[in-house]
Amino acid sequence: MLEYAQYLKIFIGLLAIVNPFGAIPLFISMTADENARQRRRTIDLVAIGVTIILLVALFFGEHLLTFFGITIDSFRVGGGILVLLMAIAMLHAKTSLIKQTDTEAHESIEKESVAIVPLAMPLLAGPGAISTVILAAHKANSIVHYLIIALSIVLLSMVVWGVLRLSPWIESRIGSTGINIFTRIMGLILTAIAVEFIASGIKGLFPVLAGTPA
Repeated sequence: MLEYAQYLKIFIGLLAIVNPFGAIPLFISMTADENARQRRRTIDLVAIGVTIILLVALFFGEHLLTFFGITIDSFRVGGGILVLLMAIAMLHAKTSLIKQTDTEAHESIEKESVAIVPLAMPLLAGPGAISTVILAAHKANSIVHYLIIALSIVLLSMVVWGVLRLSPWIESRIGSTGINIFTRIMGLILTAIAVEFIASGIKGLFPVLAGTPA
């Protein structure tokens, strides 16, 4: 089990990666043709989808890495680069193409339901969030550790649910400029997290850099 400050750091990192505020414009455009009842159902499905996707990553992600013979240090470097690319896009107040391309966004609007794909995944619980959960799970092996992260994921999904429910009000009050400012702040936080992932992975792959024998 980690210190509580570390779990808070994990939660803030996930919140920055998922960035529900940055998803508000796309959510509103993708649900423009839905009535109030349909939109509420879509929001419920998005929150449930995010919860299930990240919980699966938490409990089975490391086993998947083992199956493919991928070391956790290699995954730290790869995941760090992935998060860094997302952070750079967020610093420019853009949705990273790692999450969703413009073509995918256009096609998804035409689908009957957009709750699970593309809103829950990959827009919110995308590769960056999944990578972060897997790396967080590897920090300790106790049941309490996994339960705390699972609780963090549930709390994160509740935040997503609340933000999407309030999305019309949020957009009308703070507008695109306010959302972009928040996205840039989250991008700055993600940049630091990504550098930490990469540095930790490189030290694990090349122990001599950490001043310890191989």
